[in-house]
Amino acid sequence: MSGNKASKQKPCHHCKNRPASAPPGTSMIHYEKFWLYRHCSSVQQRDRQAQKAGQLFSGLLAMNVVFLGSAFISSMIFNHVAITLADLWILLSILKVLCLCWIIYYLLGTSRQPHAVLYRDSHAGPIWIRGSVLLFGSFSILLNVFQIGYSAILIQCKSRVEIVFPSIEIVFIFTQAFFLWHHSKDCIQVQHNFTRCGLMLTIATNLLLWLLAVTNDTIHMEIESQLREVEQRFEGKTASCTCPNTTICKVFQKGYILLYPFNTEYCLVCCSVLYVMWKNVGRRISHHHVPHIKPKFKLQGVVFGPLLGTIAVIIGICVFMMYQIQATGSAPNHQVFVMYYSYYIVLLPLMSVGAVIGTIIHALEKKELDTLKNPTRSLDVILLMGAALGQIAMSYFSIVAIVATDPRDLLNSLILSHSVLLIFQNITQNVFIIDGLHRQPFAAATEARHTEHTGEQAVASELPGEEDTTTSSNREHTQMSPGKEEEMKEEQNHEAYDQRRVNMLELGQEIRKVSLSYIHSYSHLSWKRRALREISFFLVLCNIILWVMPTFGAHPVFENGLEKSFYGYSTWFAIVNFGLPLGVFYRMHSVGGLLEVYITA
Repeated sequence: MSGNKASKQKPCHHCKNRPASAPPGTSMIHYEKFWLYRHCSSVQQRDRQAQKAGQLFSGLLAMNVVFLGSAFISSMIFNHVAITLADLWILLSILKVLCLCWIIYYLLGTSRQPHAVLYRDSHAGPIWIRGSVLLFGSFSILLNVFQIGYSAILIQCKSRVEIVFPSIEIVFIFTQAFFLWHHSKDCIQVQHNFTRCGLMLTIATNLLLWLLAVTNDTIHMEIESQLREVEQRFEGKTASCTCPNTTICKVFQKGYILLYPFNTEYCLVCCSVLYVMWKNVGRRISHHHVPHIKPKFKLQGVVFGPLLGTIAVIIGICVFMMYQIQATGSAPNHQVFVMYYSYYIVLLPLMSVGAVIGTIIHALEKKELDTLKNPTRSLDVILLMGAALGQIAMSYFSIVAIVATDPRDLLNSLILSHSVLLIFQNITQNVFIIDGLHRQPFAAATEARHTEHTGEQAVASELPGEEDTTTSSNREHTQMSPGKEEEMKEEQNHEAYDQRRVNMLELGQEIRKVSLSYIHSYSHLSWKRRALREISFFLVLCNIILWVMPTFGAHPVFENGLEKSFYGYSTWFAIVNFGLPLGVFYRMHSVGGLLEVYITA
């Protein structure tokens, strides 16, 4: 009966797929997956699908906002009668108010919910990024204060929107900086879609503010170049709306021009931090993603890198000051341009050689690659490659203009060499930084323990008779028999003297132990690690001076007149406005990447 019932059962899909060569009498045993495993797999799959859907929707929201704002900005540039700067400011003010509402809701509501922030990304929001947000944010707030003061002086020919817009900008910058300083590492686990949309809306708003700053930066170049007719065309102002001949108005105007590049940098840095937060929404970090030993910045094992970098910084500051004195007093002469480009021609090959040597050392090292998922590192690579396009594009435009005109002239040959070397330096430095970011950090704690142990052994071997001296002196005191009071006083004085001597010996032992430990740790650094630290620190200082010079007003790419006469005023202005802010951002971002390479070396 049971045999007939078994023969009537339909074979399952496992039995149907049994090979034909199997004997007919054999039974095939198969195991179904546990139901909880199937349920968890389906839940994980639905979670991934929901995450991708949320990212797609928030990305589409940001894309539409950016396209709308770009249309407004383009209309203002090409048809400033129909769309004015005030109309664009009203749109951006609405977006900033919406972003402020979401940030306040996140600070007071979302982040305080139970189990809202279970994980924090240790790689996101490093101290140099958050410090840059505070630094550039402070300068941007001061910039808006100068703009309010400048508009208040010229209130008779300016609209009230030009005072309201900077006021909203100050509140937005302060709130966003506070938000990024405290929550840049959050991996939020609640309200995923709403948080993604809020972050993307804030990113889109910062991108539009950066785009507006880039298009309006021409005004400040025009003020410096005293091209009033082009300034009137971009601003739509009459010639009567000029700054009166007063000290306070000149201070507001010059301060506004000087601090303007910091606003573009602030917007780009905020976009990068907000993007990492957007990638971390809903992310669950396992234990092997969290570093047990976090490397710290220490000036150890570097001598020549800081020395050469400091020399480059000092010379660069002198060149920059001489150029600025000539540029502000009158039109820069030929010798100033020769000095400026000669400094770059000397410095850029040194940086390129250092980056190439560092890349070769990375190839010779046996450190494993860090293959763990890291949104911060992926964004760093994208920003390095994308920001380098600004300087590379400007260099290629300069090469074409010089080759087509007169490359044999002294200044033209210097500009040509500068452009070629700048392209090579950007490429080699990117390769060095990206290769270093993908390396596993060195086990600093193991080395420290080894150094401390060997240092103690060295001190103990070099001070063999100290303990014997102490014990022998104590033994002498114990052997002395008590006598009269005078002898007791003399004995106590003698013991106090011996105690002071022992304390001095212990202090000397501690000092020698520390010094021997430092010398031993420095000598035990491998030549590869020493070379990487020297190169990284040298490149850090060089990138700092190359960031300072264009940020605070040195723009020879526009003021030398060669490319401007070849391409035309409007075309070269557009190229410079695209490439110059990206070049400044590239130098600043390279400093952060090189510091990471230095710390992990």
